[in-house]
Amino acid sequence: MPSDNNREIFPLVDEQGNITGTATRGECHNGSKLLHPVVHLHVFNDRGELYLQKRPEWKDIQPGKWDTSVGGHIDLGESVETALRREAYEELGITEFTAERLTSYVYESDCEKELVFVYKTVYNGKIRPGKEVAESGFWTMQEIKENFGKGVFTPNFEQEFHKVFPKSV
Repeated sequence: MPSDNNREIFPLVDEQGNITGTATRGECHNGSKLLHPVVHLHVFNDRGELYLQKRPEWKDIQPGKWDTSVGGHIDLGESVETALRREAYEELGITEFTAERLTSYVYESDCEKELVFVYKTVYNGKIRPGKEVAESGFWTMQEIKENFGKGVFTPNFEQEFHKVFPKSV
């Protein structure tokens, strides 16, 4: 069964995104609260539906929960924009899209602390989910609202959705 590489090296950053050091995935996800950067891309279609992916059961954080269209760690030495495009290709097989930066914020859970760079795009092309996606598909805003607070979504997705798209809730 696949698994996350706990020895993968992540950059550590301050709240402005400046690199302050490095640590392994295992160190970043063990409750140490070492701040590390990630990218999120919300993929909408022309009908206003949001593409979501279900995390595989083998993931070390929030397995089996529905989450942001695209989400992933920024590699050491990689720009935010490069990471966004790499993750969009790895997770959904998409390359031709225009990303609009929405915000960045610090997300903290019991096991980690992330500096999240949030983008959105409207995309109507073919989506080819990668091996890190258990299930995926477009959801209406009503379907998303009906499932809030029921343990269907990752806590990060719910918090981010309310923060970034408050008029949709």
